Amino acid sequence: MLHYVAGLPAFLGYFAVGLAAYGVFAVIYTFLTPQKEVQLIRAGNLAAVTAFLGALVGFSLPLASAAANSVSIVDYIIWAVVGILAQILAYYIANFTMTDLHEKITADNIAAGIWGGGIALVIGILNAACMTY
Repeated sequence: MLHYVAGLPAFLGYFAVGLAAYGVFAVIYTFLTPQKEVQLIRAGNLAAVTAFLGALVGFSLPLASAAANSVSIVDYIIWAVVGILAQILAYYIANFTMTDLHEKITADNIAAGIWGGGIALVIGILNAACMTY
């Protein structure tokens, strides 16, 4: 009977590290972006929701790939950091390719939010695919 839950400690460890990685990513992302995501989201700003969720999903994909392919918790943490760095790059790419992105997101420009979230998603997909080693 116990063999059914033999992997539970590993699952809990990876899950806890994953949740912590989400927290670290959210803190870093909201620190780097000029807009105040939490305030904008609470105010109903759809552009901010779209951009931030795109970044979270863009980070989720490589995080999931790292969890599935890593050989240890330390390996998982290293690849989670790589995922964070890739999403930071995605933000700067989106910001570089759309003038005044953060002002547009703050002004609830949906196209800007979709652009920012979309770039984050595209980078996340590429990052996750590259992590299948």
